[in-house]
Amino acid sequence: MKYLPLNSQLFIQNRERFVRQLLPNSMAVFFSNDENPRSGDQTFLFRQNADLFYLSGIDQEQSILVIYPECRIEKYREILFLRETNEHIAVWEGHKYTKEEATTTSGIKTVLWLDSYESVMRDLMANVDHVYLNSNEHIRSFNGVPYRNLRMGKELQSQFPYHSYKRSAPIMAQLRTIKSSFEIELTKTAIGITAKAFNRLLAFVKPGVMEHEVEAELVHEFIRNRSDAHAFYPIVASGASACILHYEENNRECKDGDLLLLDIGAEYANYSSDLSRTIPVNGLFNKRQKEVYSACLRVQKQAIKLMVCGTTLDALHAEVCKIMEGELIKLGLFTADDVKNQDPAKPMYFKYYPHGTSHFMGLDVHDLGFKQQVFEPGMIFTCEPGIYIMDEGIGIRIENDILITENGPVDLMADIPVEIGDIEERMAKR
Repeated sequence: MKYLPLNSQLFIQNRERFVRQLLPNSMAVFFSNDENPRSGDQTFLFRQNADLFYLSGIDQEQSILVIYPECRIEKYREILFLRETNEHIAVWEGHKYTKEEATTTSGIKTVLWLDSYESVMRDLMANVDHVYLNSNEHIRSFNGVPYRNLRMGKELQSQFPYHSYKRSAPIMAQLRTIKSSFEIELTKTAIGITAKAFNRLLAFVKPGVMEHEVEAELVHEFIRNRSDAHAFYPIVASGASACILHYEENNRECKDGDLLLLDIGAEYANYSSDLSRTIPVNGLFNKRQKEVYSACLRVQKQAIKLMVCGTTLDALHAEVCKIMEGELIKLGLFTADDVKNQDPAKPMYFKYYPHGTSHFMGLDVHDLGFKQQVFEPGMIFTCEPGIYIMDEGIGIRIENDILITENGPVDLMADIPVEIGDIEERMAKR
C-alpha cells in the first residue's frame, strides 16, 4: 500500500459500533476479496473487501476477520486469520503482515495463521448461536460470480447447517453511511490529491493533446501523492464524447473549440473522492459554452444548499430537476408550453439531464446507502448536475463532494476552481 499508516482507533471504534448491533451470543465472519484472474497466470490488482477493511484496516488478500464479543475464551473475541509468509512468498510477492504489524494496524490482539482457521472455527461454532455472514447487497451490484464471502459463507452453512445465520450487510450499510472524524480526514486527503491532479490538468490541456495523455497526467499526480488507485475509471471526454455519461475510451484528440469533461477521483487508504469539471480545451469558453456552463453551475449551487439534514436523495433530485427545467428553458432547449404538454413519464428535462443529482460516498465511490435514507450529520454525498446537448456537441458536468453537518452542507471541494473566470485564468498561465 502506498498510503501512510492509519490510526488503529478508526478500526477499533468501527468494531465497537458494529458489535452493538449484534444479537446476544453472536459471531460475525468477514472474508477478504478474491484475487481475481485476469488472463494466463495474471490477476487483477487486489482491492480489499470494503467491509473487512472498515472493521480491521487489513489490506491483504486471503484475510479473515472473526468477531465474537461474548466468546468465553477472551482471546477469541476478535481474531484475524492471515496468510503466513515464507521464503518463496517473500521473494516472489514481497512483504506480508507479521502478527505484530497486523495488531498495530487493526488493534486486534489475536492474530493467527490461516492454517488454524478450521480448527478454531469448530471450537467457536460449538458455542455460538447466531452467525453473521457478509455479502454484497449494494443496490447497483449485479455480480453473477460466487465471490469469496459467498463461497466461504456457504461452506460454513454446509458444515454447520443448524445454526442461526444472519446478514451483516444491513448493519454495515447503516454504519458506513455515517463517517467518523477519521474517515472524513481520509476523504479530505483523497480530495486533496484529486485537487492537485485537476490543477495539473489546467496547466496541461491544450488543443492537440490526446485524452489518454490527460489520463496519464492524472496517474502521475495520484501516485506521487500516495494514492493507490483511481476511485473509479476516469472519464476524460472531449467534444461530443462528453455526452456519453460513462465514456471510458479516452482515446480522442482534444480539439480547439471543444470542451473537455473530466470525471476523476483519487482513492486514498481505500477512501474515495469524486470530482467533475468541464474545461475549454483552448482555455476560453465561447459564448454558448459559457451560457450552458453557467446554467449548470447555478443548478449546482442551489442544489448544494438543499443538502441538509432531513432530506433524502429522492427529494433532493426532485427539487433539482425543477431548477434544471427552468435553466433548460432559459437555454432555449424547450419552452414552458412544452413542459405543460409533456408526458409526465417522459419529462422534457430528461433528454438533457438523464442522471441523478447525488450518491453516497465512502469506501466505495458509490457507497452503501438508500435513496430514501434521511440525510444525517457525517454523511458524504456528491452533488453533480449535468447538461448534455448532443446536437451541439456540448456536455457539461460539475461535481463536488459534500459533507452533511448539523449546521448545513460543507463543500469539501470548495477550493477547487469551478468559476469560469478562475478556470480561464489558470489555463492562461500554461
